[in-house]
Amino acid sequence: MVPPRRGTLTVFLGYAPGVGKTVAMLETAAAASATGRDVVIGIVEDHGRAFTRALAEGFEIVPRRQVPHQGRTFEEFDAEAVLARSPELVVIDELAHANVVPDGDTTTEDATTRAKRWEDVEVILAAGIDVYTTINIQHLESLGDVVGAIIGRRQAERVPDPFLRAADEVELIDISPAALRARLAEGNIYAAAKVDAAMANYFRLGNLTALRELALLWLADRVDEGLEKYRDEKGIRTTWAARDRILVAITGGPESTTLIRRGLRIAGRVAGRELHVVHVVEPDGTRRSGAPALLAARELAEANNAVWHTVVGDDVAKALIEFARTLNASQIVLGVSRSPWYRRMLGPGVANRVINAAADIDVHMVTHAQAARFWLPDRESPRANPLSTLRRILGWVIGVLAPPALTALFIGLGPGSTSLSLNFLSYITVVVLVALIGGLWPAVMTAVFGTVLINFFFTHPVNSLSVKQLENILALIIFIAVAVAVATVVDKAARRSRQAQAAEHEGAVLSELAGAMIAEGDSPEAMVASIRSTFFLDGVTLLSAGDDGTRAIASAGEEARSRAQAGEIIDLDETTFLALKGRALSAGEQRILDAYAGRLLRVLTESRLRVSREQAEELSAGNAVRTALLTAVSHDLRTPLGAIKTAASALQLEEIELSAADERLMLETIEHGTERLEKLIDNLLDMSRIQSGAVTIATAPVLVEDLVASALAEIDPGSRVLDPGSRPSSRGSQPLDQGSQPPITVDIAPGTWVDVDFGLFERVLVNIIENSVKYGQGSPIIIDASTDAEAVHLRIADSGPGVGADALERIFTPFTRLDESNTVGLGLGMAVALGLCRAMNIELRAEQTPGGGFTAVLTCPVTEEATP
Repeated sequence: MVPPRRGTLTVFLGYAPGVGKTVAMLETAAAASATGRDVVIGIVEDHGRAFTRALAEGFEIVPRRQVPHQGRTFEEFDAEAVLARSPELVVIDELAHANVVPDGDTTTEDATTRAKRWEDVEVILAAGIDVYTTINIQHLESLGDVVGAIIGRRQAERVPDPFLRAADEVELIDISPAALRARLAEGNIYAAAKVDAAMANYFRLGNLTALRELALLWLADRVDEGLEKYRDEKGIRTTWAARDRILVAITGGPESTTLIRRGLRIAGRVAGRELHVVHVVEPDGTRRSGAPALLAARELAEANNAVWHTVVGDDVAKALIEFARTLNASQIVLGVSRSPWYRRMLGPGVANRVINAAADIDVHMVTHAQAARFWLPDRESPRANPLSTLRRILGWVIGVLAPPALTALFIGLGPGSTSLSLNFLSYITVVVLVALIGGLWPAVMTAVFGTVLINFFFTHPVNSLSVKQLENILALIIFIAVAVAVATVVDKAARRSRQAQAAEHEGAVLSELAGAMIAEGDSPEAMVASIRSTFFLDGVTLLSAGDDGTRAIASAGEEARSRAQAGEIIDLDETTFLALKGRALSAGEQRILDAYAGRLLRVLTESRLRVSREQAEELSAGNAVRTALLTAVSHDLRTPLGAIKTAASALQLEEIELSAADERLMLETIEHGTERLEKLIDNLLDMSRIQSGAVTIATAPVLVEDLVASALAEIDPGSRVLDPGSRPSSRGSQPLDQGSQPPITVDIAPGTWVDVDFGLFERVLVNIIENSVKYGQGSPIIIDASTDAEAVHLRIADSGPGVGADALERIFTPFTRLDESNTVGLGLGMAVALGLCRAMNIELRAEQTPGGGFTAVLTCPVTEEATP
């Protein structure tokens, strides 16, 4: 029996609820049904949205499965019913949904108890039924940690990436975050009671922007995978520049940074362009350049978001072209050859061979300071001899003494006692021995010397340097060639051994130094300590020279206070240097320190900037408090003074006889005004202390309900505070009579703590609530709070006329009154609130209340432990 074809999976992907995934899925299903396909709805969740419910009408809907669980009955998608119905296409909403397990079911082997909905979809696809489904980007398994860091919680319902990547088609349903928030505010996503909390938590603009970027990047990667799969299946090796990828090829030499910068300029800021840097090394590592230049090139590439690659290949040009085609690169950046003219005459170099093989890939040839000119010799310094001086001297000595001694031995044995072949082999043995000890040039000298001796004493005619037999001539030539070849191999082997040892040592030191820095922290003190312990020095001091002399920034071990006290100096810049005390460093160790000099200088600069930023923030916070308090004094001083003066004047009037109740009212007015003045004076004293640096903001864990209660008592001890259950349904639109207060509903969960300054935060709440009372035209005021992983979001909302979108920012500008008909106050209340919030590191923003009105949102640091 032929198994059924596998069904096709079409996924409608979104970055958040409400972007329109289900609507797009139903519209596409309706179009498929109109073409005559058999389409049914397995499950669609409309979440109370009438428009979605209307789109689902007209489809055949498979009945849901009733699942008893913990005393309740849940309606779940019935995969078995879909398999029995066997349509061509089934619509299944919310792919990441976790199925409810029936009571008493402890196994997942039965078909009806699959744990996840995506597992049901897998079974349906295997039966040959096509599936339309929806999912949000936060439900992907690989993005769980990233999304958790963004929204403050990890999603419990997740789908494995391989399942989604195997989908036949993924369609991204996308709208802008601002449009999504507007859709939420209009009540098109959640019910009105959930809008405020959603706005303050999941649907914050930053959250939505980050989730949208994740969705776009994931889909772009999947498109790349599909393109590469198609190219592989079709055997396409030509470049398809669907995405402009620029490949910079470097040798690791000093010109590498120049090439990378040119690649960065070519890439520019054009969207979709990628920069890749490749370093090609031969299998034995002979093309690997010095560590400092290579590390500097890699740091530059990674600091500019370029992707670093290391490719191994015997033929550099071939390896580079193959990698470029694998990467689907559209451009290659190469440096002009550093080889001198006489080497380039021997054959085409790497650049020429890359150009010849590039075909449809553009190749940019970049000149640089290290490029060789045809009239100049090789700029590279001569290679140092890898052998020690003692070995080279010993090689020369053996090369001079051994051939005559061997000649004397053969002569002493008598004519004809040895054959010419034995003579050659004996002299070759001496040459190999000299090559092993002294290297190339002593071996060449020994070969030439031995050739002369063999020719003179053992080759006919004897006692003559002439050679008449062709066989002897060839033997002499082979003798010299073998000697030179063996000596060359020995010389190269010695060089490679020395290079390998040096590379191994430098790599070990780099690894140890990097590991120590990672473990101990990225600070000047930690880096200095790591350098001292890694290189076994007596002391390392980081010094800075200025107009006031030389001062130590960080030190470890014996401290050097000047250049004169240091054994060795490593300059970081014109004024900053490392002073080392102890043993002398090798050239390789100095290269390692040179490579880390830039990193150390950057860490030092960041440390200085961090200190300056902290000082600036402290000054800014102090200025914010002083400015806000001074403004508050000028704003609030007149009100209690006016009340005190009016009450006192009324008490002094002799022509009017006041009742006892009136006198008591006047005295209470004077007392209340005096208390407010006393608070202002206390604020002035605090301000003077802050100006002198004697007082800082005192934050402590505080109950939000206590803060709100204190602020309401400050505004009006007799204000009407309603329970959440008695929240009024109608919103007033007429201004209040003088002295009346609108109903205020407080809906704050008990035990909600924030870390703030109680007195300053109380003044912030007073100003915001008074602003809503003043301009809300008697509409109810709702004060509620929601909590996420990092902050508490306190919302103060009224249902009055509100302000326009263009005026939300201007409301915090000093001396701004958006309602010019209201002449009460100077328009400083919200500006004072913003200044105090900034001083306490609290975010204050203004929003429009869904349905009309003004909402102030305070985002405060949350604390878990409360101190009594």
